Amino acid sequence: MSDTEFLHFQSLKKAVQDKYLETHSPAYDEISKWKGIDIIYFQEDLRQKAKGNISEKTFYTYFKNNSQEKIPRIDMLNILSVYSGFNSWSEFKKKNPIAATGEETTAVEVSEPAIEEPSEKVSVEQIQNPITENHPVSIDNQAFDEINKNINFKSQEQNFLKRYLWLGISVFLFAIVLILVFYDNLFYKKYTYAFIDADRNSSIKGELDVKIIRENESPILFKVKPNSPFVYETKSKSLKMIISSPFYKAEEITRDLTNAPDTENIELKPNEYAVQLYYYSKSIKDFKKKTQQLNRLISDNALIYQVVDSDIYGIETLDKQKYISLVTLPTTSLENLEVIDSQMKNGKIVMIKFKITDDEKTK
Repeated sequence: MSDTEFLHFQSLKKAVQDKYLETHSPAYDEISKWKGIDIIYFQEDLRQKAKGNISEKTFYTYFKNNSQEKIPRIDMLNILSVYSGFNSWSEFKKKNPIAATGEETTAVEVSEPAIEEPSEKVSVEQIQNPITENHPVSIDNQAFDEINKNINFKSQEQNFLKRYLWLGISVFLFAIVLILVFYDNLFYKKYTYAFIDADRNSSIKGELDVKIIRENESPILFKVKPNSPFVYETKSKSLKMIISSPFYKAEEITRDLTNAPDTENIELKPNEYAVQLYYYSKSIKDFKKKTQQLNRLISDNALIYQVVDSDIYGIETLDKQKYISLVTLPTTSLENLEVIDSQMKNGKIVMIKFKITDDEKTK
């Protein structure tokens, strides 16, 4: 990417910002300071005027802090150009030229050809005593052949012994490794746990987190897919695990595996507040009723976090009213809202963590 292309993109961002400000009043005029509801309103305006989508990740990458001087894909540049009033990215560049900067010329030094040195060096001794002919060797040829034959026989015998010695050692070590592996696996046992909704007596349709707790070790986290059992192999005589989910109360399960069954069903109690939050945030079309229910459900001092799919901006905070405004907006982004976690205290939700999944279409 040339510097001129990046400068054109900076000009395009300014044009996009000016176009949006014609009909909207965000918290900040500067596009790099937009967040939360301002980004969602912009996404909706882009869909209506340019018939295209921009993901939250793309916005944060190229509009919030583009320190790496990158530009989006050509399809995204075309959508933003159409939004700004042009037919394409190419037309935008033609009608918004960038002044060219002078290029530095670098001088190329011409070095003198190196003097080649002679490829062969002749010693003084060779010059003074040139060899003109081969003199016959005075050693007895039969004795010489006999000595060579004995040396070669001993060398072959030593190589043969070394080769089979290393082969024997390798086979022995490989056998020991196999014995250790299979001997250890003899003591492993497989356990299967199926998770059941305690209220509905049916398999759980959401994803679950299973955290295995071991003594003097860090916990091990497993992800269990919807409607799937959790299969765990261990040679330990006891098991401690914590099962959690955004829509179920966390359960700590402890088992003595000495005589435990291989298969077991575990009931999980639904988290009614989390279910209500999900229902009121996404399902109700009566926005007045939705606002009233969320006001009742969420604490005034609740901590609300929006997880952002960006390498630079990982998380943003919202207050209660901004969250309620966000989930009551009639936008297509609401379809992709996902509640990751929630906590309640004294009958009120005091913490919400959510994200809006990527809805940008790859062309």
